[in-house]
Amino acid sequence: MAAVVRNAVQALDDVASAASKRSEALFNARGPSENEKKSKPHREFREAHHGHKAHAGLDPSRASTGVVWTTERAYEHGYLEDPKGWANLGQGAPEVDDDIEGCFERPHSINVSMTGREYGPTAGIKPLREAVANLYNAHHREGKDSKYTWENVCIVPGGRAGLIRIAAVLGNAYLGFFIPDYTAYNEMLSLFKNFAAVPIPLSKEDSYHIHADKIAEEIKRGTSVILTSNPRNPTGKVVANPELARIQDICRNRATLVMDEFYGGYNYTTDCDGAVVSAAENISNVDEDDVLIIDGLTKRFRLPGWRVAWIVGPKAFIKALGSCGSYLDGGTNVPFQEAAVSMLEPTKVRNEMRALQHHFRDKRNYVVSRLTGMGFELPYVPDSTFYLWLNLEQLPEEINDGLNFFQACLEEKVIVVPGIFFDLNPSRRRDLFDSPCHHFVRVSYGPRMDHLKAGLDGFEGVLKKWNAFPENSKAS
Repeated sequence: MAAVVRNAVQALDDVASAASKRSEALFNARGPSENEKKSKPHREFREAHHGHKAHAGLDPSRASTGVVWTTERAYEHGYLEDPKGWANLGQGAPEVDDDIEGCFERPHSINVSMTGREYGPTAGIKPLREAVANLYNAHHREGKDSKYTWENVCIVPGGRAGLIRIAAVLGNAYLGFFIPDYTAYNEMLSLFKNFAAVPIPLSKEDSYHIHADKIAEEIKRGTSVILTSNPRNPTGKVVANPELARIQDICRNRATLVMDEFYGGYNYTTDCDGAVVSAAENISNVDEDDVLIIDGLTKRFRLPGWRVAWIVGPKAFIKALGSCGSYLDGGTNVPFQEAAVSMLEPTKVRNEMRALQHHFRDKRNYVVSRLTGMGFELPYVPDSTFYLWLNLEQLPEEINDGLNFFQACLEEKVIVVPGIFFDLNPSRRRDLFDSPCHHFVRVSYGPRMDHLKAGLDGFEGVLKKWNAFPENSKAS
């Protein structure tokens, strides 16, 4: 009898041991790979960024969006003590100075009316809503029967707040998003449980283009909401007409399109004539087409500190978006809304966009020239935004991924954003070295030209340190 008991106990121990080994193997499969363990920047990223943790339930110890994370790492290298001594090519913001030829001068003071002392409507003040509607009608709805009114516009305190409001009013749905895309989408997709996030990888081989046929495939498999930036962050590409119109035709009455158009003014496809890319051009009926457009003063009006943005869409959506602002963010600063009204006069905006496009195209050309002179291979030249999606695969292995190149740039007092942040991964499972964005960084040419020059000088310093700078090249 004792032998039987001993055998039974041993059998249970064997089962427990096997289960333990299986559990350990499963954990290892989900944990950091050997490649990650060998790389200090990857270990730091894994610990700090909850979007790629083995245990998704753990609270992140640090902020996880790309710009915040990279800035915090720069603080550790002295950026906070001497920010002017650094070249920040990571921040997704344009230069805010008044010295761009042809651009109107920004306000240096804001008048605070008695109305501005009061709580404002959570959908925004009516004069600004009217001004936004008028701008879209003048630039994108000329000659069309269906026009926007103030009831088609909701003013929100920044693009992220707008996205959060939209997510709050969406019903249960499959939501399709693209890889790579804007980093903040990842947190939004992780927060809201009323929709299932469906990744749609784009191909490096065709410059990350969003094909209409791909949209049709996603709708056929049940995707009913599609979220994307256009022009595209971080690739610097745009989906323009007639393909944009075809995508909207496919989605009409079948899916809601959420179009992040903050970079619509940074359009170099029409010879810098001031034209702005927008889905508003192709809408049949402003109250029936389920297209939500997000834009604001942040990028193309170069006022990121104002936190004044808007959502344009069907009245039913706008009413819901205004209501949910009462419990999400409380609405947008009223004095800044009042100051923004005069900026949106359509002719003034067209002149502004024309000057903006010439200036930023010149900066793009400078950055492209410097990078190609360093030996970087650029499969395409960005036709919009102020970003360049830089492939590092040709560099020595020690610096040919985004995190290690970022780390090397810190030593030269330069900041970029590793591509891994644009690999939206709300399921929180992918190994960093398996990411399609692993070998990339986003380079911003939003800053002033002197900062661009310093940043690219820093790139040269990194390449020279690793014996990767072409011998026949000279610093520009």
